Amino acid sequence: MDTLAAALSDEFLHLPGPDAIIVVLRLAGAALLCALIGFERERRRHAAGLRTNMLVGFAAATFAVISSGVIAEATSDTIRTDPLRLVEAVTSGVAFLAAGLIVFSRGEVRGLTTGATVWLSAAIGLAVGLGQWIVGLTAAVGGLVILVVLRALERRLGLDDQARYHGPRSGEHDGS
Repeated sequence: MDTLAAALSDEFLHLPGPDAIIVVLRLAGAALLCALIGFERERRRHAAGLRTNMLVGFAAATFAVISSGVIAEATSDTIRTDPLRLVEAVTSGVAFLAAGLIVFSRGEVRGLTTGATVWLSAAIGLAVGLGQWIVGLTAAVGGLVILVVLRALERRLGLDDQARYHGPRSGEHDGS
């Protein structure tokens, strides 16, 4: 019975790479930072809101933590690890999700910013999952500044999304 308990303890509590508390903090931190981005999208009633951005960041952080453990265990000269493959894999997967958010209908492109926020959430999750907290925090704050402050500035300056993305309104000349 002691052998079984020891085996189970070793299986569930022995993690290659960061300690269990660090893993929990990284995963929770990634989800919370991505919640900031998701809340802004949710508040504006966009397709990828709070849960989507949190899940994307959480998943990216999970892959990063798993990768950290694999790299920590790969001490043999016969095993080659390439940490950039993690970034490539997450980026490819999230690009697929983001592309699904972008819609072209009746000459209008919609969802570009929402797709970009999902991509940003993946980057935040990767950064925090790899222990790069400053990068993740800076990306989250920077993303919020871009989404909130720049939007307000665009409105104040009269930069209308409709005119910018769809060309002149009917009856207006485009200057050419």
